[in-house]
Amino acid sequence: MWVFPLAAALVAVLFAAALVRRYAGSRRPYELVWALALLMYAGASLAVAFGVANGWTSGEFRVYWALGAVLNVPFLAAGELELLFRGRGVRWALYVLLAFITAYTVAVVRTAEIHAVALAQDLPSGKEVFGDGTAAHRLPQVVAIPAYLVLLGGTLWSAWRMRGRPELHDRFWGTLLIAFGATIIAGFGSAFAALGNLVPFSLSLLAGICVMFLGFLRAARRRDLAPTN
Repeated sequence: MWVFPLAAALVAVLFAAALVRRYAGSRRPYELVWALALLMYAGASLAVAFGVANGWTSGEFRVYWALGAVLNVPFLAAGELELLFRGRGVRWALYVLLAFITAYTVAVVRTAEIHAVALAQDLPSGKEVFGDGTAAHRLPQVVAIPAYLVLLGGTLWSAWRMRGRPELHDRFWGTLLIAFGATIIAGFGSAFAALGNLVPFSLSLLAGICVMFLGFLRAARRRDLAPTN
């Protein structure tokens, strides 16, 4: 099963590189924010690949938990909000919020006590590794789930505004694919991770990022990816 998270990491890196290339030409800051989120996803997926292949270490689980279970979704959501509500004030407010969330997450996960016995499983759950109800265990509920709802709402709103416009046909379907891919990861993937089901979790890591990348490529067929305000 380590092959699937490894492949997911490679796809995420390719996705991030495509966003960086777009940013070089467009100078849209939200594309860099999305690229950072995808690099986090790649790092978390690599941690999963190493953990599954060689047995989990506390460091690998902390990286997976911080980058994959918590942080990459807020960065995706922040990029979506910056795209929808453009303005320097909104941008810097989002950056300050991301800095706070990142610092808090890293501090909590880095110092959290780990139950080493739980790491012997193929796919340890945060509940068993950190302990039920601890700050580290509840981070996804406090941070990632609300951020996912913001991301999903923003992408669906973008798609709704593009409906029925032939010139935006590719962007419409690409945006829906991005929303669907994010749901595979944040919805199905998180559920399988909580249950400790390694096979469907590993598959969801790869399937979700592939669907998101396909959505990006579909939306990027036209020169301007962003919906008009």
